[in-house]
Amino acid sequence: MRPAEELRYLILAAQREGNRLLGQALRPLGITPSQAEVIRVLGERGPLTLSGLGELLVCESGNSPSRLVDRLVGIGLVRRDVAAHDRRHIDLSLTAEGDDLVRRIAEIEERLHQSIDAAAEGRDVEQILGFLRAFVGGLPAGEALARRARPEADPG
Repeated sequence: MRPAEELRYLILAAQREGNRLLGQALRPLGITPSQAEVIRVLGERGPLTLSGLGELLVCESGNSPSRLVDRLVGIGLVRRDVAAHDRRHIDLSLTAEGDDLVRRIAEIEERLHQSIDAAAEGRDVEQILGFLRAFVGGLPAGEALARRARPEADPG
């Protein structure tokens, strides 16, 4: 196996295992990793329009998160509010129940991040991050992540 192929599969395996671990930890909350990302983004940046939310999601980059949002509205975690100035403008925000989940999701993510930190100990993580940023730079998921990393006041 050539190094580029192994790297591709290692990235895929790491993503799948990380998502599996996160999914297991989120299961008692009744949400998926993708739903948790929506809740975290709305908790950090909300209220947002559907397109504004979509621009910040890595799990749905390039796609509309409407199905994810519909499900979260249906289970009472996200609210759709019509703007007074324009009935066509819909803001998405967390309900009180959704807001309560933000802290619990952050705690679960922190435990996962601690295990990643432990696995990375003694390795040049900055070099790995630089490579991965260059690899996804200019691609939809990479752009979504870059937007998330910018301060809230920076529109783009």
